[in-house]
Amino acid sequence: MSKILVLAEKPSVGKDLAKVLHCNRKNGGYIEGDKYVVTWALGHLVTLADPEVYDQKYKSWNMEDLPMLPKYLKLVVIKQTGKQFNIVKSQMNRKDISEIVIATDAGREGELVARWIIEKAHIKKTLKRLWISSQTQKAINDGFRNLKSSSKYDYLYDAAKCRAEADWIIGLNVTRALTCKYNAQLTAGRVQSPTLAMIVNREEEINNFKPKDYYNVEAKTKYFNLKWTDSKGNSNIFEGEKANNLANHLKNQKCTIIEVNTHCKKQFPQKLYDLTELQRDGNKLFGYSAKQTLSIMQRLYENYKILTYPRTDSRYISTDIVGTLKDRLKSICLSQYGIFINEILKNGINANKNFVDNSKIGDHHAIIPTEESIPISRLSLEERNIYDLVVKRFISVMLPPYEYIETSIKANIGKEIFSWKGNAPKNLGWKKIYVNNKQNVEDHSSVPKRGDSIDVISIELEKLQTKAPPRFNEASLLSAMENPQKYVKMDKKYADTLGETGGIGTVATRADIIDKLFNMFYLEKRGKEIIPTSKGKQLINLVPRGLKSPLLTAKWEKTLDEISKGKKDPKVFLRDMREYAVELVNNVSSSNSKFKYDNLSGEKCPNCGKYMLEVKGKRGRMLVCQDRNCGYRENIAVFTNARCPECHKKMELRGHGDGKIYVCSNCGFREKLASFKKRFNKSESKLNKREISKYMNKMHNENKEPINSALADALSKFKNQNK
Repeated sequence: MSKILVLAEKPSVGKDLAKVLHCNRKNGGYIEGDKYVVTWALGHLVTLADPEVYDQKYKSWNMEDLPMLPKYLKLVVIKQTGKQFNIVKSQMNRKDISEIVIATDAGREGELVARWIIEKAHIKKTLKRLWISSQTQKAINDGFRNLKSSSKYDYLYDAAKCRAEADWIIGLNVTRALTCKYNAQLTAGRVQSPTLAMIVNREEEINNFKPKDYYNVEAKTKYFNLKWTDSKGNSNIFEGEKANNLANHLKNQKCTIIEVNTHCKKQFPQKLYDLTELQRDGNKLFGYSAKQTLSIMQRLYENYKILTYPRTDSRYISTDIVGTLKDRLKSICLSQYGIFINEILKNGINANKNFVDNSKIGDHHAIIPTEESIPISRLSLEERNIYDLVVKRFISVMLPPYEYIETSIKANIGKEIFSWKGNAPKNLGWKKIYVNNKQNVEDHSSVPKRGDSIDVISIELEKLQTKAPPRFNEASLLSAMENPQKYVKMDKKYADTLGETGGIGTVATRADIIDKLFNMFYLEKRGKEIIPTSKGKQLINLVPRGLKSPLLTAKWEKTLDEISKGKKDPKVFLRDMREYAVELVNNVSSSNSKFKYDNLSGEKCPNCGKYMLEVKGKRGRMLVCQDRNCGYRENIAVFTNARCPECHKKMELRGHGDGKIYVCSNCGFREKLASFKKRFNKSESKLNKREISKYMNKMHNENKEPINSALADALSKFKNQNK
């Protein structure tokens, strides 16, 4: 009997599919049943070949060999995942396999993962496509009942392939050109360069900013404080003498109410979450990086199955989801929202245009809860925080609007105009899900009426200063990547193009781009603020002008979107990219710009003898050899979660081997690692297993990068001893 092979993107998803499809015979790299064989990739199993595959001369980086433009780009199996590729290939080639179902992530990159594997394995069998947005049993069953022909997604694959090949053609050529030209580890790309450019430009704005003094004049009364405004409604006065004269002139004068306006207004809830909006809130509220939030979301989607597909750029759901909303509300794990859910179910679900719109959905709908439910105790603190955000937003769109009374007042003091505006809640509506206690309602019943004369208690003159624009943090940087037209001056038509294409990059790639900029030491963090390094600033001056403009990647994404819909020829796009690569290489080669390291340390590289660079990464400070061919690096200090016993600030772990020492950069406290372990071991006996488990969860790094290995090891050792 013939069987169907199902190709998932990750082992966890493959196991979920196997369970639903009644496959229970586990083998190395696949699971088999009577009707289906389920196997999986490990992310990408196949990628584009490195330059040296085309010609041995590319092993050495030389400017005269650029640009590299092979006639056809080849696929190669990734060495680290070669074993799994061979397993997948052998299963696909089985004689009893008559059909293959592509069950990778439903999106452009998921399509690329599967098609490259199939192409590299030289498979010519019938292909079907599973397209689902959640991993629940119901969603999987519904998906298999509605399998699509893979040909329906051929254009999507074309777009994904074009993106990958264009990034190879542009990225590798420009990176090699910059590296060869300036003998430094420099990279450039269509997404990372404009992102870095925005940060560097913002830093220049801050450094060049000159604050100006300005003044506000306020009149204090027993009812409210009125602010002076000119005839155009401006309240800021930039001439000190004018402000002083005004304040002095108005003293001891009566205030006459000349206008009172009261309006009942409504505020509708915010849109459902897409990935970028969720990453922004994750950073603002909890300090999570974009990559952390994505990692947490992936677990909630993949492992727990309580949230839908995370990599979405839509904030709406489709009409076919409306029928499932009741079950999704009932599945919510957080009991504190029961009162709101009951209210919605009692009054009936109002599926309005604020969150239901088929025309505003691409590959995936907004992030919402699934019909699955689990004990909330299974979630870590980080997982619960993100889940809570999604649940609140999901419930809020089905609650009534927030209603309030807005009162605005204009008054005359002498011949000058003063104004005041205030709001009083009438019905909290959807906002009640975001407040723990009853919101204080302002009493506007005693507000004076038109024509009333009231006493002025005092005239206050407040001196202020204009402020420089703030530095980016991860939340605001994500906003800038999504809407770069708000941060970069350009013609309206170009701004419209950026708005239509969703800005720089995609929801799936932005977190990785930010992370790459940190890993290349173009950026560093100062608290939550993102600061460009000297290397990052110099790089932006060296990168060809067109490549650091957000408009380029916007045009790319627009063209790729048109290719995915069959409206543009992928061959034309790739031809244009090859021509552009030639232009970029020539631009770098002919430049007269210079690159200089200003972070040279006094330490020489033990491998090549060149002076090393002192850099600051996300995890700590390190020394890196300036010679890219050498690549030697060593840690100077690692940021830890261990707290100083004196001032309770986080400490650094410095040194090597037995000489490692904890140092507090705030108060100067120092303690040897051995002493720290001894002190910690003494306190361990006072902790029970549950407390230790909680502490380890608190210290868990979402990127799975050890921050404080000594402390984690100590905890782990103690935990194992008490099993």
